[in-house]
Amino acid sequence: MTDLLFRSDPYQREAETTVLGHTAEGGILCDASLFYATGGGQPGDSGTVTWEGNSLPIATAVKVRDTGDIALVPGEPGRLPPVGATVVQQLDWDRRHRHMRVHTALHLLSVVIPLPVTGGAISAEKGRLDFDMPEMTQDRDALQALLTDLVDRDLRVTEDWISEADLARQPDLVKTMSVAPPKGAGTVRLIRIGEGDEQVDLQPCGGTHVARTGEIGALRLGKFEKKGRQNRRVYLHLDS
Repeated sequence: MTDLLFRSDPYQREAETTVLGHTAEGGILCDASLFYATGGGQPGDSGTVTWEGNSLPIATAVKVRDTGDIALVPGEPGRLPPVGATVVQQLDWDRRHRHMRVHTALHLLSVVIPLPVTGGAISAEKGRLDFDMPEMTQDRDALQALLTDLVDRDLRVTEDWISEADLARQPDLVKTMSVAPPKGAGTVRLIRIGEGDEQVDLQPCGGTHVARTGEIGALRLGKFEKKGRQNRRVYLHLDS
């Protein structure tokens, strides 16, 4: 399995890795990946790989269906680094960091709107969550104030792990109705926001996050849209 560098240190921007192979579609397989692979509503990372005077733009990263490895997908046709080559992976850090800010902000949105989540998506400018919300009874100004307060409190964001058996005994930890936490590895990753008496959220998540909520910066609630009889879509925007 690919070593997930983005998980061990989401702030790492550059890494030297070894090419192990290529996919039939032209993806690059390395022993480790700095690039987050598309999943959970979060886009795959972009950037470049360089080797022996060559440079190739990477448009995204995806999971290989049969193996679970990560393939780096070139952004344009070109010579691929050969198997065995040492390549330097470099992230488009500004884009990744904005994904981290938006993703953590969406966890906060699920705190201030404590309803089951039916879907979600992340971009570098905004994110959205779909809620099982038959009636739109939320007060926009009150929600904005709650979100701003959670950001301003600069709560620590950390990871923890739980066994699949323990998670099954605590189904309330899973907020998403449409996407189940990955199973089969024996343990599931949790993202915790706040500590001790200041803990405000704990839920399964495989994405990348900022280290503290203050790093999210200014947030603005966007549109509230009706998406079906039961669903309401709520947008969040980064203001900087």
